[in-house]
Amino acid sequence: MAKLIGALLGFLFFGGFFGALLGYFVGGFFGRGLQSNLQDSYTLHAQSADIFFETTFSLMGHMAKADGRVSEDEIAQAEALMARMGMDESKRKEAIYLFKEGTGADYDMQATLSRFVAASRFRGDLKRNLIMFLVEIAIADGEIHINEEDMLRRVANAINIDADSFEKMLEMLKAQRTFGGGAAGRASTADELANAYQALGVVSTASDKDIKKAYRKLMSQYHPDKMIAKGVPEDMLAMATEKTQEIQSAYEVIKNSRK
Repeated sequence: MAKLIGALLGFLFFGGFFGALLGYFVGGFFGRGLQSNLQDSYTLHAQSADIFFETTFSLMGHMAKADGRVSEDEIAQAEALMARMGMDESKRKEAIYLFKEGTGADYDMQATLSRFVAASRFRGDLKRNLIMFLVEIAIADGEIHINEEDMLRRVANAINIDADSFEKMLEMLKAQRTFGGGAAGRASTADELANAYQALGVVSTASDKDIKKAYRKLMSQYHPDKMIAKGVPEDMLAMATEKTQEIQSAYEVIKNSRK
């Protein structure tokens, strides 16, 4: 197709047979270059998704051992979380293998994160997604322990997320988590309303327009199609869907309070 378009443009701009011939060859050259770039892009995307998966679940195991040992409860929570993500059996087995690898005494967290940084390059969105998944993993038992928060901060620093941005992300994710299961339609208590503003990353004095803008930005950020485009494996999208439901619930609480 590129060759034919090139031939047509060559004929129109340069005229005659030789113009068309020149356009034909130039079109072929650009067509091959485009195909090569698309193939490279696809390969890089697949590699990013694989590395994201490996990094997430090996760090998940490492975080479970942050208090010195991995309990049966933590293993059960990890397996429940894997099921919650909607992974098939083969991916679940791979995730369990990576989890166990992360609990090993010889696990090198810095090497894992260096590889992730190299794969994500300037992809700040992919780095934020890694933090989101790790926070969800840490809070799966209902709270984030001090040693887990310490590890999360070390991860954020290693992947070049500044301290202020991390703390804001952490508070937002904690607040969003309080809306798990749906909060829309319930009477808004003062604490719930404060959590709703925190979940959207806005202050209570923000205008309706700014609140809607923040809400739409978050919903776009966690949309399944966007997550896939950002390098998150399809096997992990169920959690992103839950996240959009939490954000939706928080937004409904704010809207209802302003009627």
